[in-house]
Amino acid sequence: MLSVITIPAFNDNYIWLFHQVNSNKAYVVDPGCAQSVLTYLNQADAQGNKLELVGILITHHHADHTGGIAELQQAHQQQLAVYGPSKETISGLTQLIEHDQTMSLPHISSPVKVIEVPGHTLGHIAYSIEDTLFCGDTLFSGGCGRLFEGTAEQMRASLAKLSSLNANTKVYCAHEYTQANLAFAIAVEPNNSALQQYQQSVHKARENNISTIPTTIATELAINPFLRSNCTEIKQSISEQFNVENPTDLQTFTLLRQWKNNF
Repeated sequence: MLSVITIPAFNDNYIWLFHQVNSNKAYVVDPGCAQSVLTYLNQADAQGNKLELVGILITHHHADHTGGIAELQQAHQQQLAVYGPSKETISGLTQLIEHDQTMSLPHISSPVKVIEVPGHTLGHIAYSIEDTLFCGDTLFSGGCGRLFEGTAEQMRASLAKLSSLNANTKVYCAHEYTQANLAFAIAVEPNNSALQQYQQSVHKARENNISTIPTTIATELAINPFLRSNCTEIKQSISEQFNVENPTDLQTFTLLRQWKNNF
């Protein structure tokens, strides 16, 4: 079983630190800020134990996900294994991941499923371990990443891969975007009762400065418009917003992303 620790960074980033529950050997996902990670690692728990960083997992090349690699390596005598996509230019990778695959990590007992998820960037990957998904900027709670490099068709296919994971999978995305995403989602699908209830719970959480992440695949299938582009109400909203008759699922998804960009 994994233990996953939240390390907030910058304005709304989340860096994820994880380890096997019976081990102090830890990995960090998308460390945009090295100091945030080092500060946490220097803290001992109530029993005086500290986690030891042994590796880094990178999902894509953006600086708020990779900016801490060099400093973390320097702090660990260049001994860290750094995993990341070979299809992107990322300084400091030691283990290049070329395609969908299953790999193993030292000190982690379960296999790691690597999933190619182009869209936000062309080489973006996600990591699935047990019931845990680290998906970078591909899937957010109530939303998805902007299409900086890929196409809507690529992103839709990538999201389909992620949404096919076990419904109980915990989704650890890299940003606290949930409230803004849900404001858009409710405009698109106002009669979704699950979405209405989720929006209320998210609002209460954020009022108390509580993270809304992780979410789950089951939750996202129920409330996230980017996973629901085949829904009648969403298609109707797209038809009215863009004056398009009977949009296909892909048209609906494409126009949803365009609408969200300017919402």
